[in-house]
Amino acid sequence: MRQFEISADSTCDLYVNEIEELGVEIAHLEYTMSYGDELQVETDNFTETKQYLDFYKKLREGVIAKTSILSVQAHIDLFTKLAQKGVKNLLHFSQGYGLSPTVDNARQAIEIVKESFPDIDYIAVECDTTTIGEGMLLRCGCDMRDKGMTKEEAVTVLDDIKHKIQHFVIVNDLKFLARGGRISKTSANFGSLFQVKPILEFGRDGKLKVCRKELGLKQAMKSIVNNYTSFTRNKDFPYIYIAHTDNEPLANELQDMLNEKYGIKPEIRLIGPIIGAHVGPGAVAYAFISNEERPYA
Repeated sequence: MRQFEISADSTCDLYVNEIEELGVEIAHLEYTMSYGDELQVETDNFTETKQYLDFYKKLREGVIAKTSILSVQAHIDLFTKLAQKGVKNLLHFSQGYGLSPTVDNARQAIEIVKESFPDIDYIAVECDTTTIGEGMLLRCGCDMRDKGMTKEEAVTVLDDIKHKIQHFVIVNDLKFLARGGRISKTSANFGSLFQVKPILEFGRDGKLKVCRKELGLKQAMKSIVNNYTSFTRNKDFPYIYIAHTDNEPLANELQDMLNEKYGIKPEIRLIGPIIGAHVGPGAVAYAFISNEERPYA
């Protein structure tokens, strides 16, 4: 028997069939597409591969996507629905505080919903990651839920392993990082001119950092593949994924390199529009859970 249920914001980038299979509830973020003077609000709730590809096609064509955090009211709606269903114990997964204060909205909403449902005990988990990393942490929570652990026991484990989710991201077009303030416009123009590829990693503070830059795509790919030997994989939660923003050929190449060198073949996944808007089309990444903490503070 389950001791608790699980929900999350949509930046965990689960596919629609996985949401049903895992038995979790998802609160979907909204983002705004800017077509010149025309603004169109969309929902991060893709159900088909074509929707992901169309989104990145629009970014390549110059359409600007702007994201916003999940509001307090959106959390209230989610938690009220769950409380009305009779869910008494819940773990809710929010993307990392280093990227967004979404977890603050979740925690505020929990207190508001408690006024009408005083017997609920909901905990908002701050993930120190997002996209496939957040999805991994959620899956760890589901594993512990299905083993009959209490939510308090699960939170203790999650608070430990969230700092051990390693990410290695190669960004294709630096202008998207510049737009989000991650690097300067001057650095973006210089990098694009000389084919400099930044490699991003999450630090222990949950912030995405440009940890180094490599000259050319081949060198960047070798660099992130070699990173794997700096860590040992967590045997209890051996998840490992490759993710991309409409760059399947490069994702396949990365999978082949990891398989040839280490005998591992990670599942390839698409990154959704919320994080994709910030790294831009053509990016590729992989992530796994290690026994060691992230090397960057």
